[in-house]
Amino acid sequence: MTTLLVTHPACSAHDMGEGHPERPERLRAVDQALEDEAFQLLARDAAPRVAVEALTRVHPLHYVETIQRASPTQGTIQLDSDTAMSRGTLEAALRSAGGATFAVDEVVTRRVDNAFVATRPPGHHAEMATPMGFCFFNNAAVAARHAQAAHGVERVAIVDFDVHHGNGTQDIFWSDPSIMYASTHQMPLYPGTGALSETGEHNQIVNAPLRAGDGGDVFREAFETAILPRLDDFSPDLLIISAGFDAHFRDPLGGLNLSEADFGWVTERLVALAARRCGGRVVSLLEGGYDLVGLARSAAAHVSALMRG
Repeated sequence: MTTLLVTHPACSAHDMGEGHPERPERLRAVDQALEDEAFQLLARDAAPRVAVEALTRVHPLHYVETIQRASPTQGTIQLDSDTAMSRGTLEAALRSAGGATFAVDEVVTRRVDNAFVATRPPGHHAEMATPMGFCFFNNAAVAARHAQAAHGVERVAIVDFDVHHGNGTQDIFWSDPSIMYASTHQMPLYPGTGALSETGEHNQIVNAPLRAGDGGDVFREAFETAILPRLDDFSPDLLIISAGFDAHFRDPLGGLNLSEADFGWVTERLVALAARRCGGRVVSLLEGGYDLVGLARSAAAHVSALMRG
């Protein structure tokens, strides 16, 4: 298997202020973990800036322009209570979304088997015209729409195992039968969405909420019973993973008790399903994960499973 790692140093220049959990050190921790000898066979490339037309397939042009105009030349500005922009944020957000579309290009055209996009800011909370939850552009949604528009991919599945529900991704694709969104997440927890009853207009949304304190056994059962069978039935042409690692037991922003072994397991299961259903085409995008040790170990387990195929 050829696994591509996509990242960019500009993504470390995004800084939402002292003490903010979504901090530049997150990406450095992932980078350092993936410099280990075990990852010497990774293909590596830099994330380009996203094309405006790729963004506007998901976000209205006026929203994209609002984010661009908001970019400060010094200091930080608050967009909501926990989402801020520094002068490095816009470039990082453009590279994060651009890394997602670039990874789709490489995977769909078979230049690589799968890809992990280690960029920030994350994206799954961003709605069509609302930044929130540390997110500005919805990278997974941009990647899915790019696959459809640029490559003629018909059916895309997005699987999200971040501890927080991807309200933005769910909202964007609520009425689209060509996109399946499936999520495990802690509930109740920010942002308050993701109930079992939220199934989309075409029953293509699958939520498997977990309770605080749940560990790997409950997480694995949720995938085995609620998500993997539905993915099999949907039979996607491309699988996108919103890979948040804040369900790790060390993470300060969640209350689940997963280990890096659980993230390796779910990645193996998703890669195996992709091998059956879509020629192994998997694009994984970094979302949350705020304990640096837990994040580094989990990302390493995730990428190792991608590489094993």
